Amino acid sequence: MDMQLAQELRASLSEFLAQGSIEILETGGRILPAGALSWEVRGADEKPLLHLWAENCNVTRRVLAIAGQSPDCLALAVERFGRTKPDRLVIVRTDYTRSPRELSRAEFCEQLRRILAEQFPDETLEKISINADLEHSLSRVYARGVSRRGSASFAFMAVRDGEAPDAIESSLTYALLWLDRARQSVGGSGISALRVIVPKGTSAVLAYRLGALDPRVAIQIYELDALSETLERVNPCAEGNVSTWLVPHRESQLLLDRAKEALAPVIALAPREIRTHASLQNQEVHLRFLGLGFARWHEGRIGFGIDGLFKELTKVTERVLQELAIKLKTYRNPLASDLRHGLYRAQAERWMQAMVLEDVTRIDVTLDPGHVYEQVFAHGAGQHGIIDLLCVTRSRRLALLELKATENVNLPLQAADYYSRIRAHVAHGELGRYGYFHGLELQAAPPIVYLVGPALRFHPSTDGLLRYLNPELEVIRIGLSESWRRGLRVMMRQ
Repeated sequence: MDMQLAQELRASLSEFLAQGSIEILETGGRILPAGALSWEVRGADEKPLLHLWAENCNVTRRVLAIAGQSPDCLALAVERFGRTKPDRLVIVRTDYTRSPRELSRAEFCEQLRRILAEQFPDETLEKISINADLEHSLSRVYARGVSRRGSASFAFMAVRDGEAPDAIESSLTYALLWLDRARQSVGGSGISALRVIVPKGTSAVLAYRLGALDPRVAIQIYELDALSETLERVNPCAEGNVSTWLVPHRESQLLLDRAKEALAPVIALAPREIRTHASLQNQEVHLRFLGLGFARWHEGRIGFGIDGLFKELTKVTERVLQELAIKLKTYRNPLASDLRHGLYRAQAERWMQAMVLEDVTRIDVTLDPGHVYEQVFAHGAGQHGIIDLLCVTRSRRLALLELKATENVNLPLQAADYYSRIRAHVAHGELGRYGYFHGLELQAAPPIVYLVGPALRFHPSTDGLLRYLNPELEVIRIGLSESWRRGLRVMMRQ
């Protein structure tokens, strides 16, 4: 770990800072370098020293972790003298060219301005924007603003038709972040309600997440018909017939049993690292090496490969499979020297899941290792959600584990979504019928939700978002060490 963080930091900075002009954001402030930025990483310990300097800025910080990275943003967890909690330093590219999609978003922002004026003629639109605000985790995908009627103010956030389905599913998360920001800027009487505006016919996907929020938070859901330029208020929580189901556990086990004999020679190549997973949708059994899929069985035939390039296993290709296993053992290894290799970095959450499955008591000693179910598939409102791990405490209370290996702003509401789905199954007595927790008499208490990830990689907005959840929802945050691949070690429990 000592050499690894410094090495990874140097590699990330070399790649990122070579691409153009940048801006530095830090907790509570902003630094704008003028001219070329120079940098240096000193030391090879677990907290390498990062020195950034330009004509009008000079920043030196101890780096604890690389919290997140994208083509136009590099987020670091840093330590500052005199502060007990880590800070967040974000380096952002400023030489960004607006794509056709972003130009379309700007047009949507103007269209929304007209629609709101017609829909709420007695309100005054005080602000509206679709620009990104990284300091407050606000995405450029959403248009947002505030309107006022007398002494009452209303915050709103809208997503245009044509955005990815994930943008609609995540809209409540970003709307709550905007609500926090709007409350700070409005002051006085505060915000009377939050309006979330989504394309026509898509509001049902918000049902489970909305149902898990604190009922005292006034949230209004609207669907926007872009063609007629009209808004219609809806109540997705009122749709009691929204379908939700779990894959029958017994059927999954039967499928695994059918494939067991044929897969035994493949598993023997790395019995400690390889696990089998049933996929009832297509009647396949997938094999994963520390969480990374590399082979699958279907009706007696076995295919193998990575990156979607599958070969059928035959006498001729048997040697190729053995070479792939050796490659996986070399690069997808907790002690691997190349931390930027694709096989090491791929499917980090599934790797973490595989480790938790080995012994769930590493997360909490009160969890029962004898009853743990992975990738419990739930279906609701036309969307599929995957509950990472569903288990039970030794006192027979349901527990849901949601795992994230990197920063994810959606973690709290995603877990709340799955919580609501499981509550629905419990209310209808379906867990037993689907073959889960056979012979156990479960507590009537609501499930406990565990949010599990590296301690320094929880998104800064996590605490704020958790405050909006229903008070009956008990959430426990488990922070792991940055070197979790070498062994799960809990560093934080909140």
